[in-house]
Amino acid sequence: MPVNLSAPVAAQLLPVAGVSLGIAEAGIKRADRKDLLVIRLDEGATVAGVFTTNRFCAAPVTVAKQHLAANKGIRALVVNTGNANAGTGEQGMNAARTTCAELARLLGCTPEQVLPYSTGVIMEPLPVDKIVAGMPKAIGNLKADNWFDAAQAIMTTDIVAKAVSKQLQIGGKTVTVTGISKGSGMIHPNMATMLGYIATDAAIAQPLLQQMVSEAANRSFNCITVDGDTSTNDALMLIASGKSGAVVDAANVAAMQTVITEVATVLAQAIVRDGEGATKFITIKVEGGKDDAECKKIGYAIAHSPLVKTAFFASDPNLGRILAAIGYAGVGDLDVTRLKLYLDDVLVAENGGRAVSYQEEDGQRVMKQSDITIRVVLNRGAVNAMLWTCDFSYDYVKINASYRS
Repeated sequence: MPVNLSAPVAAQLLPVAGVSLGIAEAGIKRADRKDLLVIRLDEGATVAGVFTTNRFCAAPVTVAKQHLAANKGIRALVVNTGNANAGTGEQGMNAARTTCAELARLLGCTPEQVLPYSTGVIMEPLPVDKIVAGMPKAIGNLKADNWFDAAQAIMTTDIVAKAVSKQLQIGGKTVTVTGISKGSGMIHPNMATMLGYIATDAAIAQPLLQQMVSEAANRSFNCITVDGDTSTNDALMLIASGKSGAVVDAANVAAMQTVITEVATVLAQAIVRDGEGATKFITIKVEGGKDDAECKKIGYAIAHSPLVKTAFFASDPNLGRILAAIGYAGVGDLDVTRLKLYLDDVLVAENGGRAVSYQEEDGQRVMKQSDITIRVVLNRGAVNAMLWTCDFSYDYVKINASYRS
């Protein structure tokens, strides 16, 4: 079960004026499940996004990036689960373009104004006929307050839907930010299989919107890992409809960025809490580094270690595994005699070895918790970094061994 994560409450997900969402059961992988989402945008909305850096990126990622670059004004997004349309060659590119063309025909816009997204099994042909057949139902279901169903429609191995809303005041006007995401396994930057969609009714120029989504991603989705596998399909999209009348500019961009990043962080952490087979949610803080790169090297070395992750699953304070991960992280001039390692409030190691004050029962107490913080103090600079990960359980293997069945 997810680690201290509850399903969102539909009534607490706020509609965003100028954005409507419709879902359908298209039977892409199996019958009787929501697996198709259409997001329609009113004219004048701006859209920006960040995508996977995987060189084997999926066809919809390539097409979405091309359509964004065309700068013709995005009017719709279409998302399918059950099939990633990745590793599908030219056939996959044609399938993604056909999906855009068919939705454009139904909505009365051009194909370049539609962005496609897919998630699911890699190297399987996209069932375009099922997606196209489901589009009319999704369009007929378009509603501004459909965020809860939308969050369910993009799930794959997720157990819990992920969605959140926040509001702030800009220029005396109430601005809403609502977002959804999906992801449970194959999670690692950049971008951490995840999809995320965040919308606001503020007016934000596209270049600024691109800066804001990149900043939000770097502080949220690019700080999580479940298993160290970067997906072929990752995307985080930020939509600004402008319908609230509030305009984001230099005077208020910091406040807007804070809320967008908060929404992204809630969604990103929810992915880790719902990590495949996860039983522990682990925050890794690396403090006192020379730069962000070395802090993250050390953080990810800990987060990716199967030995560390399985020890946390077993609640076994075999914490020398953490020291080993720090040591092989690739920080060549690291002076291990200067660093300190904490498990929550417990000092575990200092002066290059086990802390004199450390008692095994103290480590055991922390390891039995479902939320745990690992804190590494390097004492070599002023830069800090924070990452989030989870443990490895028997269920992670079971889920991924039977993924296609």
